Amino acid sequence: QVQLVESGGGSVQTGGSLRLSCAASTSIDSLNFMGWYRQAPGKQREMVALISNMGSRNYAEFVKGRFTVSVDDVKNTMDLQMNRLKPDDTAVYYCNAFLRGNHWGQGTQVTVSS
Repeated sequence: QVQLVESGGGSVQTGGSLRLSCAASTSIDSLNFMGWYRQAPGKQREMVALISNMGSRNYAEFVKGRFTVSVDDVKNTMDLQMNRLKPDDTAVYYCNAFLRGNHWGQGTQVTVSS
């Protein structure tokens, strides 16, 4: 079982920035894929950004050019730098990892006010 713990959520105004971090209980290099997902009230969970253990990245169209996903091998974390935030980015953000199945963190709230 892979345990994931998110941190870095909070409240910002439109145009602001936040950096989310996901700490994994196992070496990130051993995980096939990691990613960030989000779920806004009344909506389905949706993919935000994915990163593979080969370093390839994939972003949802609505965050391209604003969000950047990365891995910190020293801290053993996956991070999400979020810039130019919009009210539509308000959601609970979840860390996901795939290793012999899907593993999820408990989520961190991001609130963007206009």
